[in-house]
Amino acid sequence: MLALEVSRSSQADQKLGRVLVVEDEELIRDTVALALSEEGYDVLVAEDGRSALDLISKIDDAEHPNGFGVDLIILDLMLPYVNGLDLCRLIRHQGNSVPILMLSAKGSETDRVVGLEVGADDYLTKPFGMRELVARCRALLRRHRHTQPQNLDSVLRFQDIVLYPQECRVTVRGEEINLSPKEFRILELFMSHPRRVWSRDQLIERIWGPDFMGDSKTVDVHIRWLREKLELDPSHPEYLTTVRGFGYRFG
Repeated sequence: MLALEVSRSSQADQKLGRVLVVEDEELIRDTVALALSEEGYDVLVAEDGRSALDLISKIDDAEHPNGFGVDLIILDLMLPYVNGLDLCRLIRHQGNSVPILMLSAKGSETDRVVGLEVGADDYLTKPFGMRELVARCRALLRRHRHTQPQNLDSVLRFQDIVLYPQECRVTVRGEEINLSPKEFRILELFMSHPRRVWSRDQLIERIWGPDFMGDSKTVDVHIRWLREKLELDPSHPEYLTTVRGFGYRFG
C-alpha cells in the first residue's frame, strides 16, 4: 500500500521543502507527518520500503532543484520488505545526496555507525520528541543547501585520481570507486584546494555545516575510509596526509 500526503501550505511555505517519511508504525508516521506539515513542509509518506521505492520512482522530477523530487527523507531502520539500510544504500548507489535522517529503536553506537556508514546523514533514536525531530530536519536541509557545490562543470585531477563533480564519480588508477556523499564532498574539497591544510573544525564547517551536532572525531573516521579507498597503503598515505597539530592535507 502506498500513501501520499501533501501539506496545504502557502507558496512561500513550500520553499521549506518536500519531505518523504518512511515509517511502518502508523502512529509515528502520522504524528511526524502532521508535525512537519504544520511547520510548512510538503510531506509524503510510505509505510514500508517497497512502497517507498515505488513512490520515489513516481516523484523523480527533473524540474525539482535536486532532480529527485524530495529534499529530505526520514527513514525508519526496521521496515517490511526492504529495510531502511538497504533502501539507504540503493538511494546512495544512484548517486543521490538527498539528506537522510534515520530513525531506529536501536540506539547502540554500532547501530548508529552502520546507519551513517551506508549513507545516512543523521540518526535519531526512538522515542524522540517532535521538536527535536523538526530541528534536526531544519539543520539537515540548511547543511545540505549550504554545502552544495557551486561549480559542477570542471573535472578535478590529481595524479591518478579523477573526480567528476557533475556525475558524482571518482576513478583511482583508472578504476571507479564507490564513495559515500560525505566522502565525495571531502575529496572534492581537498582536490579543489591541493596542498592546503584543513583543520577538523574547518572540514566540519564546510562539509557537515555550521549546525552539525556530532563529534569532531567523525572527520577522522571519514578520512580513514577515504584513505582505504584511495591509497595503495592506507597506513602510509601518499595522497591524504596528516599534518600533526593542524589537520589534513591533500597532495
